Amino acid sequence: MSSTLTIFRRFSKAFHDHQSHLKLVLLCTIVSGGGLLAYNAVGGATSEEVAVTEKKKVVVLGTGWAATSFMKNLKNPKYEVQVISPRNYFAFTPLLPSVTCGTVEARSIVEPVRNIFRKKNVDIQFSEAECVKIDAENKKVYCRSILKNNLNGKEEFAVDYDYLIIGVGANVNTFNTPGVVENCHFLKEVEDAQKIRRTVIDCFERASLPDVSEEERKRILHFAIVGGGPTGVEFAASLHDFVNGDLVRLYPGIKDLVKITLLEAGDHLLSMFDKRISAFAEDKFQRDGIDVKTGSMVVKVSEKEISIKELKNGDETTTIPYGMAVWSTGIGTRPFIKDFMAQIGQASRRALLTDEWLRVEGCNNVYALGDCATINQRKVMEDIAAIFKKADKNNSGTLTVKEFQEVMGDICERYPQVELYLKSKQMSNIADLLKEDKVEAKKQLNIEELKKALSNVDSQMKFLPATAQVASQQGTYLAKCFNRMEESEKNPEGPLRFRGEGRHRFKPFRYKHLGQFAPLGGEQTAAQLPGDWVSIGHSSQWLWYSVYASKQVSWRTRALVVTDWTRRFIFGRDSSRI
Repeated sequence: MSSTLTIFRRFSKAFHDHQSHLKLVLLCTIVSGGGLLAYNAVGGATSEEVAVTEKKKVVVLGTGWAATSFMKNLKNPKYEVQVISPRNYFAFTPLLPSVTCGTVEARSIVEPVRNIFRKKNVDIQFSEAECVKIDAENKKVYCRSILKNNLNGKEEFAVDYDYLIIGVGANVNTFNTPGVVENCHFLKEVEDAQKIRRTVIDCFERASLPDVSEEERKRILHFAIVGGGPTGVEFAASLHDFVNGDLVRLYPGIKDLVKITLLEAGDHLLSMFDKRISAFAEDKFQRDGIDVKTGSMVVKVSEKEISIKELKNGDETTTIPYGMAVWSTGIGTRPFIKDFMAQIGQASRRALLTDEWLRVEGCNNVYALGDCATINQRKVMEDIAAIFKKADKNNSGTLTVKEFQEVMGDICERYPQVELYLKSKQMSNIADLLKEDKVEAKKQLNIEELKKALSNVDSQMKFLPATAQVASQQGTYLAKCFNRMEESEKNPEGPLRFRGEGRHRFKPFRYKHLGQFAPLGGEQTAAQLPGDWVSIGHSSQWLWYSVYASKQVSWRTRALVVTDWTRRFIFGRDSSRI
């Protein structure tokens, strides 16, 4: 019994000793853990603060095609992005003509910008304000809030940046024509499309009043469209379908008084399209009863009349009464962009001049893309001496075929017009040099022969059109450059810099044309796709539906647009003024 008691006492003592030791271990762990937490609270926060301060500040002006494409494709979390724009949404502008006639609702083609970047791992903030001044020397942009507040919407603030990306688009170019701003509608924004829609309904309602004369009804129901480009043509076709497919059934007494006139200063509609498309559009509009006046330049717009100069009839000036006028020709520069251009010595230009990497010339950390900018594509003949010197590695004064072939890829990359010239099979002497055989390998090419071979290359230079397709590709390109900015410092990948040493960090921007559409009404669309393929008719209309649905910025807008199209097929277009 005593031995059993002794064993129990020993076990109890060992247990209590072990328990005390366990408490000591737990206490040390808690203390050390607390110290570790405290260290993390201080040291960790400091590390994060350092990381935050090391982030480059990128300021993006605009929420259009270029800016939105940049934000969607930016993936590098090492940037702190501040987006500034007077509108807090992205609008699918190619469908604005459809909004004017109720084919598609305005909310179906807009997406709040915060929805676009809220799930990204990049720190992106948005401010609803308009830029009023750019100070490139001090790396600041000055902005004004557009929201109503105690300062009557005039509150200004400044934002610092390390990189500035300008994607603000452009204004409508009125060419200083008197009366255009005061009396014409534009079609650049969603608000413009909604205003046009209300005005069309108002014209029909006013013409239906009992005390309006026949002559006044004709004037009110005369819709004049200035500009025979894609926007003007598509709006004319949409308006014709709206009037003849929906409104004439609701206003049967005035259907024969409606008239649509399309005014174009050039010789043909859709001059940037294939001639077959231009001819088809003009013939179709003539069959549909749309009055097309080519060679007619608008010189003045009053409250009720448009004065045009008939270029074909010895500059004869005539006046046309109208009820609603839509101006859709040319693009102009925004005021603060004009001021910025004056600061950097580009005051004489219509848009910001950039290099092939979309950097504003004269400003290393400022980029411009979309309609507000144009690329200064270098001419081969300006750099011919530098090209020859770079290719002539042994300084022999002549180029072997091998030396020429080694540098030809960089020449085509740096100067796209060379590749276009080669594809046109006009530069046969250079094309022959690119062949690798024993006879050609013995040839030598001096600088005068190189000049002669490249003398006509620059004639192939083409300026990029002011389209959503160009702006979107530029935004994607620039985002990819920013994603790899630090990596490219160590591993440059671009073409040879013929003016200066080494290679550029990135390949220059190259626009890839994916085709263009021109809806002509009556469920017929003209399509011009790569490879000189032209398609006109109902099949192209379904291709247009497919492409425009797939290009929507989100599944939400995609579903809404398709729903609107379906609703229109079943119930027709809505004719309410709302």
